[in-house]
Amino acid sequence: MNFDLAPEEQAFEEEVERFLRENASPEVMDPHPEQLSQTVDSPAKRAFMRKLSERGWLGMSWPGEYGGGERSGIYDFVLTEALSRHGAPQPGKGVGIVGKTIIRHGNASLKEYFLPRISRAEIEFAIGYSEPQSGSDAASMQLRAQKVEGGWKLDGHKIWTTSAHFADWYWVGARTDPHDKHGGITLFLVEMDHPGLSIHATWTIGDERTNEVFFDDVFVSDDFVVGKVGEGWRYICEALDLERFAMMPVGPLEEKVAALVDWVRGSRCDDLPVREQPAARRCVAQALTQLEVARMLQRRVISEALQDRVPTVESSQYKLYMNELGQRVANWALDVMGAAGQLKPGEADAPVGGRFERSYRYTVVDTIGGGTSEIQKNIIARRGLGLPRCF
Repeated sequence: MNFDLAPEEQAFEEEVERFLRENASPEVMDPHPEQLSQTVDSPAKRAFMRKLSERGWLGMSWPGEYGGGERSGIYDFVLTEALSRHGAPQPGKGVGIVGKTIIRHGNASLKEYFLPRISRAEIEFAIGYSEPQSGSDAASMQLRAQKVEGGWKLDGHKIWTTSAHFADWYWVGARTDPHDKHGGITLFLVEMDHPGLSIHATWTIGDERTNEVFFDDVFVSDDFVVGKVGEGWRYICEALDLERFAMMPVGPLEEKVAALVDWVRGSRCDDLPVREQPAARRCVAQALTQLEVARMLQRRVISEALQDRVPTVESSQYKLYMNELGQRVANWALDVMGAAGQLKPGEADAPVGGRFERSYRYTVVDTIGGGTSEIQKNIIARRGLGLPRCF
C-alpha cells in the first residue's frame, strides 16, 4: 500500500509548516510537544485557532453545506500531525467528535447553531463519558436523565473531564433508560455555565488538570438532545472509532524519540560516549523500530477511514500500541540516563530539560483517556479475533 502524500497534499503540508514557523510562540506552543496538553486555555490559544479558521482549516472534510471544504480526510490528518509536532493547539473535539456527529445525526437547530461556531473557532467543548462506577466502560454510565415537560433533568456525576474548567459547552452522555445498557444512553449538549453544574479540579501525576463535574437538577431542552433518544452509545462508539487516530497523532512520539536519539548521540557517561553503550544502542534501536510500527498502524486507521469504513479494530490496535509505546520510550530513556533522568523540568542538569521524567508520569494518563488499554484489548479480542467473552 502506498502511503506517500499526493503532490497537492504535500503542498498543503508545506503550507502548514510555513504557517507554524511564522506563528511560533511560547504562549501557544508547548515546548514538550510529546505531552501536548490540551487542558490549558488562553486568549493566545484561542486567537491561534481563529487563524486556522481564517485559512479554512477547521472542518476541511465537512460537507460544503455546513461550511466545510469537502476535502479528503487526509488533510485533517496532515494538519493534526503538523500541529502536534510543534506542540500547537489542535482542532480536536469540536471539529471531530462533536461537529461530525452533529452533521450525521443532529437536528436542524443544532446544525445551525453549533457548526458555524465550531468552524469559526468560537466555541470549546468538554466531553463527558467517564463516571466513578464505570470508568472507561461508557456503556455502564449512570448519570440519570429523567424526562420532564419540554426536556430532561440530569442528575449525577462525571469524572476525567479534562476541559470542563474552560469549555463553553458540555457534550455529555446520560442514561435515559435504566433497563437497557447500550440502548438506554442519550447524548446531550449542556452549557457549562448552567447553575446546576459544579466543577472540581483533579490533578494527575502528569501535572495535568482534569475535572469532576456534578449535575444537580440540570434542565436540558429537547432541542439539545443529539440525534435520537437511546442512540447515544452508537454515536459515542462511531465518533471514537473515527477520531482516535486524530486524538493521538504520532508526531509527538516522533519528537520524543528524536530527543532520545539526540541525547544518546551527544552525551557522555564516566567520560565515555553513551552511544557506545550496548544498552543505549539497544534502546534506540527498539524505539526507532517500534515507532515505525506505530506509524503503520496509524496509516491502517487512516486508510479505513478514507474508504468510509469505520476502523473499530484498527483504531484500538493503534491506540493500544501507540500509548504503551509512549510509556516504553519514557522507560528506556530513564534507564539510559540513570539517576539524572529523574530530575524534573526546571531543575539544573536535568537531561533534555527534564522531558522524560515528566513523560514517564504523563504517559500513564495516555493509556486511560479515550478508552483504557484493557478496553482496547477487549475490542481487539472480540471484534478482531472473534474470541468469546470470558464473563
